[in-house]
Amino acid sequence: MTRMINADGTRRDFLRETFGRLAQEVAARTERRVVTERYFRPPGAIDEIAFLAACTRCNECIEVCPVNAIVKAPPKAGFAAGTPVLEPAVQPCVACPDIPCAAVCPTEALILPEWRWEGYAMARLELIPESCIAFQGSECCVCVRACPIGEKAIVEDETGRPVIKAEGCVGCGVCVKECVTRPSSFKLHVLES
Repeated sequence: MTRMINADGTRRDFLRETFGRLAQEVAARTERRVVTERYFRPPGAIDEIAFLAACTRCNECIEVCPVNAIVKAPPKAGFAAGTPVLEPAVQPCVACPDIPCAAVCPTEALILPEWRWEGYAMARLELIPESCIAFQGSECCVCVRACPIGEKAIVEDETGRPVIKAEGCVGCGVCVKECVTRPSSFKLHVLES
């Protein structure tokens, strides 16, 4: 049996809902074909497909980064080749308060987040307790001291172990790089569009 109207009772709402779902599915399929690998993008990056279309590879964001955290995606990156990426294990973003990379973007491939870092994240951070020496009884918390966001993102609990505050962590990667364990006790996950 085909449903001709939705709960609101109008054919127009039903069509809007149906075509909206269809458009989302087509967009998702297109993205899976075009985006073969996810890259860590600089702050303010728009959805990946739109980013690839908007970015002119002008390098202005790369040039303005004070810690040289933004580099070009390698030629093997396909459609993403030459676009700005972050390699947190090499040089993480330091969460500049004014986010100059997004502010300088001429095409809006990077958009300055409305509230700057408040409620914004580039990636999701995961703590791997089995690797963390603080969970093995040693004092450390280098990650807590290194975090540019501070106690909004990561704190030390009463036992001396790091605790990630997901709502405040921006996914910059400083803790990943500064962690004393090898491999790092932290892992960054690229956010899906």
